[in-house]
Amino acid sequence: MFTGLIEHVGIVSSISPLDTTESGGGGWSITIADSGPILTDCSVGDSICVNGACLTVTEFDSDKFKVGIAPETIDRTNLGDFKVGARVNLERALAAHVRFGGHMVQGHVDDTVTIVSREEDGNSLRLLFRVPEPTVSRGSLLPYLIEKGYVALDGASLTITSVSDEDRTFGVMLIAHTQSKIDLGKKKVGDRVNIEVDMVGKYVEKAVQAALGGQGAAGFRAQVDQAVERVLARRRTAGTDD
Repeated sequence: MFTGLIEHVGIVSSISPLDTTESGGGGWSITIADSGPILTDCSVGDSICVNGACLTVTEFDSDKFKVGIAPETIDRTNLGDFKVGARVNLERALAAHVRFGGHMVQGHVDDTVTIVSREEDGNSLRLLFRVPEPTVSRGSLLPYLIEKGYVALDGASLTITSVSDEDRTFGVMLIAHTQSKIDLGKKKVGDRVNIEVDMVGKYVEKAVQAALGGQGAAGFRAQVDQAVERVLARRRTAGTDD
């Protein structure tokens, strides 16, 4: 579990294909350097959130660490876009004894969104993102995006400032302090960014669907229709149907 409070920005120093027996084919091994501040208590097998993706440390020293990236992770995230020299947001897994900030972030990236506009607002920066069209395998992310709700972008916990279901867009604002601590403010229009929506919304949706017999919106409408019909039937029986 993570908080979305980025601890450090590291630099990708090497990228190489993983042996197919390790990754299932198509995976990569990435070394991230300039990471000393988050490696003081590191162990092999620890989880580190890299641009929002929870990855396992396979090797490390005082300045750098190595992680393996499986094909599923490459497919879901922007990690496959990495080139040597890329800057990446880093956060260690949450320790039980520290104060909790940000919001609950799993490090399980849902998809990538695309920056469609950048607008300076004083010393703050407004960013607008477009959500991908839903597919058979991946539903729409828009139901989980609400104004003033949480979202994790490249691992950073941010507050949503606007949502347009019609345009499939949402916005966030980065204050000057946040811009200095994460790499998101340096990205350009057209760049892809990892997104993890608030997991609470997913649990609520599943609970509601279960209560409706797994029928979703259709089940809800059917239950409303049945409730209305019961009320009308009682009125008819009482002779008050007017």
